[in-house]
Amino acid sequence: MIIDAHHHLWKVDRGDYFWLDVQRDPAQAVLNRDFGVEEYRALAEEFGIAGSVVVQAAQTEAETHWLLQQAAGSDGLIRGVVGWVDMTAADGPERLAALADNRLLVGIRPMLQDIADVDWMLQKKLHPVYRALIDMRLRFDLLIRPPHLKNALTLLARYPEMRVVIDHGAKPAIARGAWHPWADEIRRIANETGAYCKLSGLVTEATTDWDAEQLRRYVEHLAGCFGPQRLLWGSDWPVALMASDYGRWLETARGLLSELSSAAREAIFGANAIRFYGMDTR
Repeated sequence: MIIDAHHHLWKVDRGDYFWLDVQRDPAQAVLNRDFGVEEYRALAEEFGIAGSVVVQAAQTEAETHWLLQQAAGSDGLIRGVVGWVDMTAADGPERLAALADNRLLVGIRPMLQDIADVDWMLQKKLHPVYRALIDMRLRFDLLIRPPHLKNALTLLARYPEMRVVIDHGAKPAIARGAWHPWADEIRRIANETGAYCKLSGLVTEATTDWDAEQLRRYVEHLAGCFGPQRLLWGSDWPVALMASDYGRWLETARGLLSELSSAAREAIFGANAIRFYGMDTR
């Protein structure tokens, strides 16, 4: 059973996808259209995806409500929503609680990679929302890049009870062949905290002519650091379309992990997502 632990949906004319700027980044042209449940359902049927987690792509609570509606109308295909809440708002915990009234909400994600201040995640005003996440048994997706890793370790040490997953392996600069300090810092997080990590979003960090060998040492490092019990496969569809179609990334990941036991592969491609996001309790 495959659970896609990370994909998106969006409707362009909703108007809150501020990162989607084709003039600034022409490579995003492939993304500048609607991506809906039915298109994702066709992919799920083609590639044997039993369920998924849809993740926010806009920094608005309105989009989170929209995603919850899409999930509710997916006939059980979308099993969880990672949304967004204004964590700096004085009533942040109350806003989170209101969203969490919908049992399809499994967590939240601030778009840390797009916030210039790498210390943003450590500011004191966020403490009430971090505590609320813990108390409500919700998850926290860390969308970060290598410069954020030291602060991520500090955050995880402050809130060891918080259920955290690092999206996209913290986006190592694969196209440049960058290794240190990413490799060391991601290992520290794996060794010193209970964080999980998503095996997703790597193809868009690689060169345009990427192949499996270019990704191999990054995938093997993440698998070695987090082990087969804390690694989750995700498609990052449709963002991944800038570099790969759905099937190519799925088959590449399968190939790169093919030497693991069948139990380990079953965990990475499905069971870990169910356990991490608490899908078996919802």
